[in-house]
Amino acid sequence: MLSVHTSPLEQPGTGDAGGMNVYVVETARRLAQRGVEVEIFTRATDGAQDEVVELAPGVLVHHIPAGPYEGLAKDDLPGQLCAFAAGMMRTAMAQPEHWYDLVHSHYWLSGQVGWLAADRWNIPLVHTMHTMARVKNAELAEGDRAEPMGREIGEAQVVQAASTMVANTNLEASQLEDLYDADPQRVHVVHPGVDLDVFTPGDQDAAREHLGLSSDDVVLLFVGRIQPLKAPDVLVRAAAELLKQQPELRDRLVVAILGGPSGSGLEHPESLQELVVELGLSDNVRFEPPVSRPELARWYQSADLAIVPSHSESFGLVAIEALASGSPVVAARVGGLPIAVGDAGVLVDGHDPQDWARVIGETLADTDKMAALAARAPEHAAEFGWDRSVDDLLAVYRLACAERSGAPINGSASLTDIPTAVVP
Repeated sequence: MLSVHTSPLEQPGTGDAGGMNVYVVETARRLAQRGVEVEIFTRATDGAQDEVVELAPGVLVHHIPAGPYEGLAKDDLPGQLCAFAAGMMRTAMAQPEHWYDLVHSHYWLSGQVGWLAADRWNIPLVHTMHTMARVKNAELAEGDRAEPMGREIGEAQVVQAASTMVANTNLEASQLEDLYDADPQRVHVVHPGVDLDVFTPGDQDAAREHLGLSSDDVVLLFVGRIQPLKAPDVLVRAAAELLKQQPELRDRLVVAILGGPSGSGLEHPESLQELVVELGLSDNVRFEPPVSRPELARWYQSADLAIVPSHSESFGLVAIEALASGSPVVAARVGGLPIAVGDAGVLVDGHDPQDWARVIGETLADTDKMAALAARAPEHAAEFGWDRSVDDLLAVYRLACAERSGAPINGSASLTDIPTAVVP
């Protein structure tokens, strides 16, 4: 697996670490449990890092030097792809010929390197976009900067070079076909998952006591990187509107924001805190750094509502984690969020804070609806376990390997009909 710009060992929620990091970790672990040896190549960002780290039994992470360890933004990484590819090839030379059976690259930067590696080793390249420039640019937050043309070109090259594209949802598959001219026969949908052992319903009062919250607080939770794309400002502005409509909530409303600055948010890292002060919400908004997965589960369990106001999401792991933990979700009707949320939450059209305040207020006030959503939440999330995702991913791998080897494949067969003998 290739994850050039962000290591699976990094804490999700800040910098460039997010849902993709979770995806890589969870799929790699479960692939290894099924007997597939996984080696992940990522860029070294700390001179103290070991060159090779065992993430889990059967999963190795290789740190490849490519540019300075620190101070290199994601936008600067295209200039380091040659160095990364060379370092990866040197590392791979220590292995016997035909050691690797398949390359799975994540994000377009990895796809550029994966293209070279798959061609050199004559093996299939499976690629997952996670986010796409042309989709993001069509759904930009006000004041956010567009993704550069170089990324759009690079993504289009990867789409054409890949043996197989893995899309998170049917919508993403359509976007690959419509915006990048992907061959529909080479695009397969595999929904991301959720760790159903970590994210489970729990005692809300106990979770709140652990986190220093009161049992009668009204808790709205945002989890994610602080940047315009994720739209935490929409939640903050909606909270201000909600207090205008219901001033009696002033002493009980808690808006918890878990995450750190990322992406274009790094240009003005204090802007959200400044907005909170400007709106008079300093006593209501609680900023927290990214936390461990068990601690994150407690936050979800403590919340009345998890809020996901993003302008663009290929799927929405935060939404499915919240639901698995028993927390109803209010989310933007964008990207893959309607799939992630299902009937266990409420979708909002647009990003007008007044609309969000109205929907949040009406949902909180309807106790029967809240109870019904909370009951459906874990049931819906149970359909998205990582084991199911990896089963589907393995089927895609088998298909890609069979096609590369020239094995006859019945075009009408399902992915699970592909012979297991070609599992990488």
